[in-house]
Amino acid sequence: MGDLDLPGVLVSDLEGPHGICEDHVEDLKRHFNLITMQDFLENKAQLGPKIQAVYIWGGRPAISQELLHSLPSLKIVASAGAGLDHLDLGLVASFGVKVANTPHAVSSPTADLGMALLLAAARRVVEGHQLAVSPHTEDFPTDYMGQQVTGATLGIIGMGSIGYKIAQRARAFEMKIVYHNRKRRKLEEEEAVGATYCERLDDLLQWSDFVMLAVSLTPHTQGLIGKRELRLMKPTAILINIGRGLLVDQDALVEALQTGLIKAAALDVTHPEPLPRDHPLLKLKNVTLTPHIGSATHQARRQIMENLVESILASLSGLPIPNEVLLK
Repeated sequence: MGDLDLPGVLVSDLEGPHGICEDHVEDLKRHFNLITMQDFLENKAQLGPKIQAVYIWGGRPAISQELLHSLPSLKIVASAGAGLDHLDLGLVASFGVKVANTPHAVSSPTADLGMALLLAAARRVVEGHQLAVSPHTEDFPTDYMGQQVTGATLGIIGMGSIGYKIAQRARAFEMKIVYHNRKRRKLEEEEAVGATYCERLDDLLQWSDFVMLAVSLTPHTQGLIGKRELRLMKPTAILINIGRGLLVDQDALVEALQTGLIKAAALDVTHPEPLPRDHPLLKLKNVTLTPHIGSATHQARRQIMENLVESILASLSGLPIPNEVLLK
């Protein structure tokens, strides 16, 4: 624990794979008395009333009814990133506690990674690297080919801030852009990136050479891409998922990739994370996997931290909270 005169903020840990970013600890300590979950659990009676905010990094600490009951002074739960599927917003609100996240800090790096995965899968970059460095390679095959990106049709599912930034990047590749979203974008926003709205998801799936999942995980979107949807896609199509693993029926995806129903997949997210080491997705050559690193740049992570600090300080001062999440 740090300066006891500063507001108490609960964090998962100060180091290790499940802790907050170690580079941010000293900055956070200038504003807050950081209390780890271990310290809290060992001394709930004394520390519980001192905690005014929970700082969620990498989905930790988990927010349960039991935890909320034990934090009588809690004013805000500040969560890194854009996704909120790890939080029961209704439960948090029932305790009179605010929620804030950091959607703008993650949109550009996540869009960058989405395009990186699209390009890597299209041009078989990972396979090519393995071929180039293999001690068994004597010649480069002349029939080693991928899919062309320039002029291809990109279907974006989820046209929020991340999806829109993907469209901006895809336009530079002269891609034809179609999108499906809960709400249609303004006409001028569509025209700025050359995007066409698809009211029916089925149409997007049938038209697209690349399908990019950039949608939030909700009860409505869980299992959005299953066996039926994969059958609608072109046999040359590539699926990219930068949203959440549960958006896709992974068993159906494995079957589609094994049987040639679709060409390939590039996934920054799976369920669970990491996958069991014997999972069939790990054995397929037409799958590119990254370890949920959409926002993992030094610059973005620092901006996320600064956004969280700003929201917590505003909440404790009774000021409007930047990036406050409102119940719909």
